[in-house]
Amino acid sequence: MKLHYFPSPAETNTLGIGKLRETFLVNDLFQPGKVNAHYTDLDRMIIGGAVPSGKPLALPNDKQIGSSFFLERREIGIINIGTPGIVRVGGSKAENHALGTHDCLYVGLGEREVFFENGAGGQSRFYFVSTPAHAKYPTTLVKRADVAGDALGDARSANRRRLVKYIHPAGVKSCQLVMGFTELEPGSVWNTMPPHTHSRRTEVYLYFDLGENIVVHLMGEPHATRHLVVHDSEAVLSPAWSVHCGAGTGSYRFVWAMGGDNQNFADMDPVPLSRLR
Repeated sequence: MKLHYFPSPAETNTLGIGKLRETFLVNDLFQPGKVNAHYTDLDRMIIGGAVPSGKPLALPNDKQIGSSFFLERREIGIINIGTPGIVRVGGSKAENHALGTHDCLYVGLGEREVFFENGAGGQSRFYFVSTPAHAKYPTTLVKRADVAGDALGDARSANRRRLVKYIHPAGVKSCQLVMGFTELEPGSVWNTMPPHTHSRRTEVYLYFDLGENIVVHLMGEPHATRHLVVHDSEAVLSPAWSVHCGAGTGSYRFVWAMGGDNQNFADMDPVPLSRLR
């Protein structure tokens, strides 16, 4: 499990593009037959990818977690961005949860065993985000077909998109994790524009379904933005002081996940476009 420590805003402004990508971009999440996880000092969030091939894959339990098993003091959200697969939760009385493409599973604090299994005739790719937890909420599966999503933006601004919320106060309950994904309509390319920051929460974007397209992701302080060129299945780690928005060369989807002081979507600080530099 790779450990990420983050620089201050002033230090970030001095980084060359290589160091900027090494610090804020994760590009090795999905490797066949492996679970890859990254532990960050952004509200102690862990992100990871599991690509089972053959035998089931288990959640890791590296020393960075500091507990006897992964979910001893944590909760986790899992979204399948590949073909249908199975997540098995529990020991002797394990329950199998069938996740279709874009389905989400929440697993609460205290579950000792979580295994990822590939579906028949395809390749499941499970993306997960974990945050510390103080109470147990029930394991809950949400099907993409059961969530209508919220239509946002307009075609004139090339940002017509649908916000699909899974783990949030009015949906699947959690201690602090908030998670879902956004999909851009054909012909739209901008996400989260105009931008914002939220100093009480940090956020991670996983861009997927890009194909050969790219996203130019803007990050950093509003008056000193930096950029990252992001390819398919790469994640951007966003500190609370950083904007997080971008434009692609075609339509795409991205998983967003947040952890921090609250779960209030409206708790953000909008950044007027005139402030961006």
